[in-house]
Amino acid sequence: MTIPALAALLLDAFRDGRNPCVEDPTRSLRAADIRTHAEAVAERLRGAGIRPDEPVIVQVDGNAADLASFLGVWLAGGVVVPLHARALDATRRDIRERTGARLTVEGAAGTVATDGSAPADRPLLSGAALVIFTSGSTGAPKGAVLGHERFAGKIRALQGMLGFTERSVVLLPLQITFIFGIWVGLLAMTTGARLRMMPKFTPALARDALADGATTAAFVPTMMRALFADPDGAGRAPELRQILTGGEPLGGGLGQRIAAAWPEAGIFDLYGLTETGSCDFCLQPGDHAVGAGSIGRTTGGVEHRIAQGGDGGEGVGELLIRSPFGMLGYLDNPELTEASFTDGHFRTGDLARQRADGFVELVGRSKEIISRGGNKIVPLEIDRLFAAHPDVAAALTTGVPDELLGERIHVLLVPRPGADLDRAALLAWAAERIERFKLPDVIHIGTDLPLGRTGKADRNTLRVLVLREREGGA
Repeated sequence: MTIPALAALLLDAFRDGRNPCVEDPTRSLRAADIRTHAEAVAERLRGAGIRPDEPVIVQVDGNAADLASFLGVWLAGGVVVPLHARALDATRRDIRERTGARLTVEGAAGTVATDGSAPADRPLLSGAALVIFTSGSTGAPKGAVLGHERFAGKIRALQGMLGFTERSVVLLPLQITFIFGIWVGLLAMTTGARLRMMPKFTPALARDALADGATTAAFVPTMMRALFADPDGAGRAPELRQILTGGEPLGGGLGQRIAAAWPEAGIFDLYGLTETGSCDFCLQPGDHAVGAGSIGRTTGGVEHRIAQGGDGGEGVGELLIRSPFGMLGYLDNPELTEASFTDGHFRTGDLARQRADGFVELVGRSKEIISRGGNKIVPLEIDRLFAAHPDVAAALTTGVPDELLGERIHVLLVPRPGADLDRAALLAWAAERIERFKLPDVIHIGTDLPLGRTGKADRNTLRVLVLREREGGA
């Protein structure tokens, strides 16, 4: 059996003498330990009758063995479907149904559980490494299928930009159910760095890790806002030289605070999507003064153009990205895959303009995704959830700018005739049906939904009304 590209990338690094240390608060694994764990997982999967390119759920929770379990699935010829160990039962069922996965790798021990029969072969999964579920405008998560060769190429391209070494100490508080955390972890392992997993982010834990020799830290901006807002402050980071951030806009004010606190740490402000392989643009450390307000320039191998003819204003159009590192397609959805591309470019749904200085600046979103704390939330999913409540006649959700989280989730509910809506009870009801990060921060109760120019319920109008109310207007 040919060893797939991402597995080969790791094993070749180990054979070349690179000896990463992957650690969590309870254990640490070196190259030999990682290989032993992976081979044990692979042997268990073979014993369970894994078929080539079969999807395998890997439960992760930020422990040192998570990425070693990924390697085990790849060595067995399977495709990793990362799922957080504390995901809701409803989420587990949904992911299992969407992928048809019957095999699950569980916990730090890498045990294998089997449930059901093997799914039918899917040509799209040939050569696939990962299926990562990401939010979509339809309200249902989409399974982006990432190929071994393409993602391995992205890892190499990112190394060319970031230059991790065996002396790097990489702090990773990000979940590895998402592409940002996955590529940071794999890059650290292939370069022989010390990778410090953080199962749960808190300002205190991050402050301690930064003070304890971290040279590189990967944060979403919400984490850094929380760190700088903590009463004990951001703390010292004497060895910090790189900050990797993305998932939501950084903002100039936060960037300035980071630069003032840790002047020797360069900020790599990254923009990209799971579908394009992540990190398509970067505002690099030396460009923050001249490139302020932009997402920087394209990273290695990536091309872009801005589609004109929209209603975003002169020079504004949808940002389109062509990348050799992008997804193979959406799982079981060839129609959506085809609709997501035009002339080989992925349609990001973000509105942008090309500045005269060469930087690209985002000016809005044509897709209605809410970015709260680095998590992407589809407002339609929240609408549908609350509209299913027996006392709710209508629901409309929007994101409202927030200094700490980037955006907060506001939902406006219209009660059914004679119903009396209780906010606390509604939240408790919703908490049993969706993940915690999707719960509304604020519930508004009104007599009807705000309408836009077309006479349809309009999220932007709701956002404007909330902002006016917050500012003391009518």
